[in-house]
Amino acid sequence: MTLSVDVFWSFRSPYSYLVTPRLRELAETYDVDVRMRPVYPLAVRSEGFFTKQDPLFIPYLMRDIRRLADFLELPLAWPKPDPVVVDYATLNGAPDQPHLDLLMPLGVLAGRTPQGLAFYDEVSRLIWRGGERPWNEGDQLREAISRAGLDMDLLASAAEGQAEGIAAEIEASQDAHREAGHWGVPTMVFEDEPFFGQDRFDVLVWRLKQRGMTPRA
Repeated sequence: MTLSVDVFWSFRSPYSYLVTPRLRELAETYDVDVRMRPVYPLAVRSEGFFTKQDPLFIPYLMRDIRRLADFLELPLAWPKPDPVVVDYATLNGAPDQPHLDLLMPLGVLAGRTPQGLAFYDEVSRLIWRGGERPWNEGDQLREAISRAGLDMDLLASAAEGQAEGIAAEIEASQDAHREAGHWGVPTMVFEDEPFFGQDRFDVLVWRLKQRGMTPRA
């Protein structure tokens, strides 16, 4: 029996990026349907979130993600450009979000395909790996999507005709995210049980094995 996991995920979350290769390997190895459900970053969907945090929050986060990337042997540098355009006076997302306006519809449509996890893996690697060129310059994004087995132009064209439906799907995912029992990303949900954070991935796998997860044929 195929088991299903919903993953609430953000393009701006380093922890979302760092867990994605393991989610991809899980779905390729076991009979598990991993459904990627992108949500807007906290700077956009939760006004004032970052101004309410302890001043130690950001320094620790930066130390932790670099350490974790080293542990997982994944490249990591803060994205250039940041997927979120930030109003630094408030630390909230600015009214205009061109990068999310590009990425979110592509992510929603890619998530409907069998190549969805590959899309999230390849695109988040591009955004978070660092490098001399900004991730949104040239054909880098198109090439990352191509490595996942999808066509960026076809996705973008489809997104233009489905803007209202895509917006509704994102809103529904954000509602389902909170209903599942958390607000942060990545949150993985199996049988209505939330597993928040990349550090709960192994616990999720343990639960899936309890429920009879089997290798793919």
